Amino acid sequence: VKKKDGSMRLCIEDRQLNKVTIKNKYPLPRIDDLMDQLVGACVFSKIDLRSGYHQIRVKEEDIPKTAFRTRYGHYEYLVMPFGVTNAPAIFMDYMNRIFHPYLDKFVVVFIDDILIYSKTKEEHEEHLKVVLEILREKQLYAKFSKCDFRLEKVSFLGHVISKGGIGVDPSKVEAVLKWESPESVSEIRSFLGLAGYYRRFIEGFSKIALPLTELTRKGVPFVWNSRCETSFQNLKEKLTRAPVLVLPDLNKSFVVYCDASKMGLGGVLMQEGKVVVYASRQLKIHERNYPTHDLELATVVFVLKIWRHYLYGSKFEVFSDHKNLKYLFDQKELNMRQRRWLEFLKDYDFELSYHPGKANVVADALSRKSLHISSLMIREMDLLAQFRDLSLACETTSSSIRLGMIRVSNDMLKEIRDAQLEDSFLVARREAIEGGSGGEFVLGSDGVVRFGDRVCVPSEATLRRLILEEGHKSKLSFHPGSTKMYQDLKKMFWWPRMKRDIEEFASACLVCQKAKVEHQKPSGLLQPLSIPEWKWDSISMDFVVALPRTVGGHDSIWVIVDRLTKCAHFLPINIKYSLEKLAKLYISEIVRLHGVPSSIVSDRDPRFTSRFWESLQQALGTQLRLSSAYHPQTDGQTERTIQSLEDLLRACVLDQGGSWDSFLPLIEFTYNNSFHSSIGMAPYEALYGRRCRTPLCWCEPGDNLVLGPEVVQQTTEKVKLIQDRMRTAQGRQKSYADKRRKDLEFKEGDHVFLKVTPWTGVGRALKSKKLTPRFIGPYQILKRVGTVAYQIALPPHLSNLHNVFHVSQLRKYIHDPSHVIESDHLEVKENLTVETIPVRVEDRMVKQLRGKEIPLVKVIWGGATPENATWELEEKMKDSYPELFASGKFEDEFSFRRGEL
Repeated sequence: VKKKDGSMRLCIEDRQLNKVTIKNKYPLPRIDDLMDQLVGACVFSKIDLRSGYHQIRVKEEDIPKTAFRTRYGHYEYLVMPFGVTNAPAIFMDYMNRIFHPYLDKFVVVFIDDILIYSKTKEEHEEHLKVVLEILREKQLYAKFSKCDFRLEKVSFLGHVISKGGIGVDPSKVEAVLKWESPESVSEIRSFLGLAGYYRRFIEGFSKIALPLTELTRKGVPFVWNSRCETSFQNLKEKLTRAPVLVLPDLNKSFVVYCDASKMGLGGVLMQEGKVVVYASRQLKIHERNYPTHDLELATVVFVLKIWRHYLYGSKFEVFSDHKNLKYLFDQKELNMRQRRWLEFLKDYDFELSYHPGKANVVADALSRKSLHISSLMIREMDLLAQFRDLSLACETTSSSIRLGMIRVSNDMLKEIRDAQLEDSFLVARREAIEGGSGGEFVLGSDGVVRFGDRVCVPSEATLRRLILEEGHKSKLSFHPGSTKMYQDLKKMFWWPRMKRDIEEFASACLVCQKAKVEHQKPSGLLQPLSIPEWKWDSISMDFVVALPRTVGGHDSIWVIVDRLTKCAHFLPINIKYSLEKLAKLYISEIVRLHGVPSSIVSDRDPRFTSRFWESLQQALGTQLRLSSAYHPQTDGQTERTIQSLEDLLRACVLDQGGSWDSFLPLIEFTYNNSFHSSIGMAPYEALYGRRCRTPLCWCEPGDNLVLGPEVVQQTTEKVKLIQDRMRTAQGRQKSYADKRRKDLEFKEGDHVFLKVTPWTGVGRALKSKKLTPRFIGPYQILKRVGTVAYQIALPPHLSNLHNVFHVSQLRKYIHDPSHVIESDHLEVKENLTVETIPVRVEDRMVKQLRGKEIPLVKVIWGGATPENATWELEEKMKDSYPELFASGKFEDEFSFRRGEL
């Protein structure tokens, strides 16, 4: 590649090496931050290092990674080459370290460009000597032809810097002026990238560039029209006349001018009557609906955010051409958006002043369209300025002003009529109608072909999609189902296979896929676990938690069940037991009595998935079989046993009283000595080969004594009997379960939604359902795990979840090119619930119920609009979210309102 001086630079294709290189995240400095350090400087010197990267040695072990081959042979870099991904960060880090004591005092560095600046010539000589000595000490060599010394004006990083301020480099402007009209979207992006580098010099940059930026949006066809050409040439002209901006002096006060319109936001930062920097941006889609006073306030917030490093901590003045804005801080009735902005503005010390629009010429970069009036009506200018915000048409005469009503019209019929003339099918129907053989097709007085009284929509995809979106996504429809949507649209429109198109459109709606509940059978057929070969060969386990704490310190039960005989052990524990203590308990109570099982089925409790537990099971030779995430039916046996255990505990405590752990051995005996339908006997009998002796079932020790080989034969036959009964029970359970379920399969690479459950954690008074989505995603299927589980690729913010899910937790994603997938930044817990956190208390009142006063608070919840605020019991909210109720402030802020329930 040819350099500026005509010499050549060797460039190697390093993209494959860069792909596998761990990226160095060392930050490069911001150009405007570097420029801000130069305030007050009068003398400058610039030093450019000679092939700076080549002055850094490559580690001996990394040299082979830089290898390349040519027809002249095999070569390897001994020094850092150009083109490797970490070169800029490494070189920037090195330069900052060697100049660290002098950075932003009289030296600024950007990679291999060094700028020395001083306030006097004498100071500059000392500063220059320090920098050159450091370069000589570190053996860094400069290219003399690219260095400049003791200048009053210097070109640095595309800018011309002098005592008077900072301007645009003429050589860079020349490149813009020679730019020919773009012929593709990529060329537009390149031009806007170069022009945008100097946007701080251009007043109203966003407004001027609007026609060009619209062409870069997704789905917009490239059509270069007169608006685009005007914008393109205007930007080039603005750059040639770009002003010199003064450098900000933090010891002097700042003045900010703001202006807003329906096209964008703009502002100017000034100091002592001179421009420091311009800023502007276009309106976002939702901001176009803001009222005027909200737009003006949004402008103030916008400029304070981007100039925070200048304004924070100092006193300054803000001018706006919206008179009512200065009274905003005294208003009591504010919407939620205004309250949020005012909370932000409280961090700044400024005075908000009114500046008439006609005097605010500096910030009027995004000014509104002018009103054309006669010369006799100049005196009415102030009145017209008040009417312009009403969006009413103004008609002026020499003696009066007429305000016309806003005219509401719909051009859709005209568009359909014009498109019908281009549709071959409807053209043929029109000719048939004119020939008297149109059948049910008729031609209306407005020239539109209709099927009966329904407008025939031509096959143009844009028109049909517009109708479908209006019937499904507008604020007057709110995502109806395909049947309701078809019944609504068929009254007005007709086209071939209309019902099928509506079904496909509704099923592919991203919002419906995420928000709507499934009305079909649950997915995934029942897949029974394999039947164990012998007693206590395969076990299942789980925990019963949140029980009343006993005198012995127990608050949980560890349930361990033999999958063949259904025999269970109930071990009282404390939920805070360490893994080491649980392991000792497991060995003393299970391994001691029954030996080491070959497999364990459990849920994804952290105690079972921890490295310690896995290491213990590996040492004992046991294989852990963990259930798929959030599908406890995989470990259905233990879940059912827990239900029986909880019933027995409730009955025992109600009947006998006392601590539940004192009755746990008897409860275990009762469970093991009770008939179990799936094996056709009690677990005790299945384990020991005979029924347990109880006062109701008493026999002498010598009765029915079995000895010798008959013991082995009888035990083996009983195990086979149990296995046969379990197969019969599993078949019966599968047949019953599959009647209520449907089979569903995915392929690797498919995208699916993940089912979540909204949860608030607080009992609601006068509650409404939370508006969190039912599904999040979509996420890609990585592989199939077993028969009915899949591993999916979760984003980093869901790394706390296990990434294998049962098919019943997934919903197939139906792709549509119009979908814009945004990240679901929801707080998803490990049990796939979405907890909605309250943001603030909006209001407070007291209700009277049967002579009692019940305090209620109106709560705004995260992710919900103020319209979806709910009234909650104040006592429960204080217990669950005490941070919402700051001491003293809450009582003063909200007055009581009383009502009758």
